[in-house]
Amino acid sequence: AYVDYHHYKKYAVILLVGSMVLLITVFLPGIGFASGGAHRWIAIGSFLLQPSEIVKLTFLFYLAVWLEKRQTRLKDLSYGLMPFVVLLAAIAVLVLMQPDLGTLSIIVMVSVIVYFVAGAPLSFLALVIKVEPYRLERLTTFLHLNEDPLGAGYHITQSLIAIGSGGLFGRGLGHSLQKFNILPEVTGDSIFAVMAEELGFILVVGIIALFVIFLWRGMQIARNAPDTFGKLVAVGIAAGIMVQALVNIGALTAILPLTGITLPFISSGGSSLVITLASVGVLINISRQGRN
Repeated sequence: AYVDYHHYKKYAVILLVGSMVLLITVFLPGIGFASGGAHRWIAIGSFLLQPSEIVKLTFLFYLAVWLEKRQTRLKDLSYGLMPFVVLLAAIAVLVLMQPDLGTLSIIVMVSVIVYFVAGAPLSFLALVIKVEPYRLERLTTFLHLNEDPLGAGYHITQSLIAIGSGGLFGRGLGHSLQKFNILPEVTGDSIFAVMAEELGFILVVGIIALFVIFLWRGMQIARNAPDTFGKLVAVGIAAGIMVQALVNIGALTAILPLTGITLPFISSGGSSLVITLASVGVLINISRQGRN
């Protein structure tokens, strides 16, 4: 919050390249840490670092710089859209190798939002949206939830049971039944389902309202930002946190395919929480320098 956000503009390329190197480092024996067939972490003693979370912020910095320079020519297909898709593809390849489709989906959606806020014509949307990644099994599970409730559909099924059990006022804080060896990842991906079971519909709607207020305040900060770079970064941070919250909640309520991403500010986790809070710090700094 106290670091001038313009520093990230000067070092955007270095920050992005460094984070991409970290994405490659997860595959090095003795350094990278694998779990469940996924290579997403770097082991530093007992601490695990997830580079794909860092890329969410460093790629936003680079994209904001890149779009600011090309702002007047974004309507040019070869100068605006195609290089943008190539940039996304370069990041996508490294993240897909891990694989971390949940994080990649957030990067893609936020990048598309920032791209169009920068001035790209909406007619490009039909082309850009084709790069949105979803795992086929999760998509078919979403469409045919009841066909395999004990297999691929188990997570969503148990999540819906937890949410439905909460009713209007919940079972009471700490009184969830689904979190005891039934619902997977209760402190991570599934925390919203546990909250709904314990706190009830009314309180979780209030929590969703807080995310909406955060987005609204972020858009105000973007509108008052002193330059285009600050505006795009503010939009990316505010939209990114809101999109991640909606994707997490949407997946657990069977509105969207299951992606395995955390709920910002609430799910446990190291890298995700640190990067989320660092992003908010950058947003605060942009606000401090904004036009009154």
